[in-house]
Amino acid sequence: MTAIQDKLIIRHLGLQPYQEIWQSMSDFTEQRDDKTIDEIWLVEHTPVFTQGLAGKAEHLLTHSHIPVVKSDRGGQITYHAPGQLVAYLLINIRRKDFNVRRLVSIIEQAIIDLLAEHNVLAVAKPDAPGVYVDGKKIASLGLKIRKGCSFHGLALNVDMDLTPFLQINPCGYAGLEMTQCRDLGIASSVAQLAPVLIEKLNQNLQYTQIESFINEQ
Repeated sequence: MTAIQDKLIIRHLGLQPYQEIWQSMSDFTEQRDDKTIDEIWLVEHTPVFTQGLAGKAEHLLTHSHIPVVKSDRGGQITYHAPGQLVAYLLINIRRKDFNVRRLVSIIEQAIIDLLAEHNVLAVAKPDAPGVYVDGKKIASLGLKIRKGCSFHGLALNVDMDLTPFLQINPCGYAGLEMTQCRDLGIASSVAQLAPVLIEKLNQNLQYTQIESFINEQ
């Protein structure tokens, strides 16, 4: 019989408003117990700026029709929109026996490995979480830990309109340029990259029994 810590549920949620998914993640984490199976939610969001717990108002440079949501994840301000692959990791890290720094490294390495399959050299920075290609940021991450469990996660720019990033200091860094898979010659869609991302994440998360559900949460 497979142990709870070896099981994972993947939920493909499609295009969803940020606040509804955030509330669902928070409720899931609040209600889970030691017998709850870990989950990863794959989603695209309608356009939204999200401001992390440490976020400073001055990093929003101009106001527009795009809403700004103050979130409880770590990190500063970022942007979500269709064409961006978002993965939320609802993982009992206490049960997995690793700390948040280890989880951050697992996320970053998964994205680096995914890009390497397309001959794109990417790196992580110890002082600025995320993944970078030639100094430009291609993936952001922010986590929240509650009751020894993680939620929130990563956002990988795949094929989106990057223009709204000019309205902010991305992740709190003035002048930080953003990039995306399409601009690096990767023609794969969000839907095509999602299972590859899960595969790369699981190389270190090491679940042995994975179930997938579409448009369910």
